[in-house]
Order: sequence, then C-alpha cells, then structure tokens
Amino acid sequence: MKATRTTVAFLIQAAVLVLAGAAWIADAAAQASPRKDLVLTGDAKCTRCHDADDNPQILEIAKTKHGVRGDGRTPTCTSCHGESESHINKPADATERPKPDRTFTKKSTTPVEERNGACLTCHRGTARTRWEGSAHHVNDVPCASCHQVHAAADAVLQRKTQPQVCYTCHREQRADSYKISTHPIKEGKVACSDCHNPHGGAGPGLLKRNTLTETGPTCHADKRGPFLWEHQPVVESCTNCHTPHGSNLTPLLISRAPFLCQSCHDGEHGSGNPIGRNAAGIQGGFTGASPSNQALGRACLNCHSQIHGSNSPAGGFLQR
Repeated sequence: MKATRTTVAFLIQAAVLVLAGAAWIADAAAQASPRKDLVLTGDAKCTRCHDADDNPQILEIAKTKHGVRGDGRTPTCTSCHGESESHINKPADATERPKPDRTFTKKSTTPVEERNGACLTCHRGTARTRWEGSAHHVNDVPCASCHQVHAAADAVLQRKTQPQVCYTCHREQRADSYKISTHPIKEGKVACSDCHNPHGGAGPGLLKRNTLTETGPTCHADKRGPFLWEHQPVVESCTNCHTPHGSNLTPLLISRAPFLCQSCHDGEHGSGNPIGRNAAGIQGGFTGASPSNQALGRACLNCHSQIHGSNSPAGGFLQR
C-alpha cells in the first residue's frame, strides 16, 4: 500500500515536470521564430496596458474581421497606429505619455491623408477604386469619421443605423427624411448605400450607377422600360418630377401633379387646349369655359395614368 502511494506521488511529480518543460520549450520556440498568430505576437506590447479591464472598448476589435487570429491578413495594432515607440516606452522626462504615431480620433493631429492611407493599405480594391477624387476624398473626410473600427458592430455597416451616421454631416437629407413622403429608411428597408457608394460612385452625388435614372429602377423595376410610348422627362431623369430624400407631396414629388405637369406642358399641351381627333368643336364646352380652364389645375393623372410610359398600342397619350 505504501509502495503504491509512493509510485503515485512520483508519477504526479514527473507529470508536473513534463508540463513545465513543455511550456518552457513552447515559450522559447515562440521567441525564436515568428508565431503564426500575428495578433497575439504583434499586439502583446499594446495589451500589456490596454487590457480587457481598463480598455474593453478597444479590445472589442477581437470580435471583428480585424481580429481574426487565423487569417494572415489580420493587422496588428502597429499596422494602423505605427510602431509608436515613444508611446510604448514613455520618455523619462515626459509628463504625459505621448500619443501613438498615428491616431484616428476626432481631435487627431495626424493628417487625414495619412490616416486614410493606413486604411487603404488593405482596403483599396472593389468598392473603393473610385475613392481618389470622390467628394469625400476631396473634402478630407477621414475613414474613422464614419467607421468604428474597434466596435463589435460598426454602425455604418448596419442597415438600420447607417443613415444616422450619414446624417451626422448630411443634415438636409436628415430633415427630408421626416417629411410626409419618403423612402422607408427609418423602417430599415432602404439604406443610403443602396443608392450611394460613399467611397466614390460612378455618377454624380456618389451614386452607384452612372445616373439617377439607372439607379432608381434597381428597386422601381416597373418604371424601367423600355416602353413603346416613352415620357421624355422620365427618360432624362427621375428628378424632373421626384426628389429622392423626402417631400411633403406623395410620391416624393417636387410639385403638385397639375402644376408639375404644366411646368412642361404649357401652350397647347396642358394649359387647356384639347388635342386629338375629338378636339374640334368643344372649345369652351357646354359651360362656356375658356380653353385654359378645361385642364388647368385639374388632375392630369385621372386620364394619363401611365405617366412613366406605356406599352399599349393606344397609349400614345400615356392613358393606358
């Protein structure tokens, strides 16, 4: 019995020694050669101070794509913030610890071009190929003013919270979103990025497509055409009649329908003079009204219902 106890004690001691030796060997190997886990290797000098207890919001980056340990493309802290030697090793005569070489806060003194350059080191292709020369680039908009790199959920990448990020600068569009007629942005069914590419678009206003007329039918497919009978203002631009961000006139109209129509259809095509094979003999009608009173201020859409275009053989006047 005593021999058995001695044997067990010996085995336990041997196991402890083996485990300790294995740990020492692993640590020595890690110091001798770069580890595959780039995040832990490169960030250890940062996480000595910026740990989960004191800076939980900083270490949330581990929950994002920037914190994937098994991906060799994953950046370290110094990939974005620079080596920051004076920040890590505070000079003896310094009263405060110097900032990292590159910072991304709102009060950052790092030039915007340098900050954005750190992001573009990796994020240069696909949707960001038109960044140079875009409105946001020309106006020195930092990537970090829209993106929360360390946040577990970047607000600008979430459909429901994205508009609030954009509205930080685009206040006129924010006001439009509270008008009577809007796109369902507040409901989360439409996001700014459905139409716009904030990193540089093919068309004006950072549009994803070349024109608004190409962008609109992405959702409004029934207005796309081509039609046998086209309505020229529709072919030219949706904004001839509609405003995209909000209006007090349904559906997103820039003016009430009769007056909107008559902004183009003046003279004989809308100010009251009847046209067509049945026009003769009804000038003034039975009421004695002047021609200008027959259509002026009336509801044009009561008759011309296919205002975006018609494929009916008899739809020349967009009536069906």
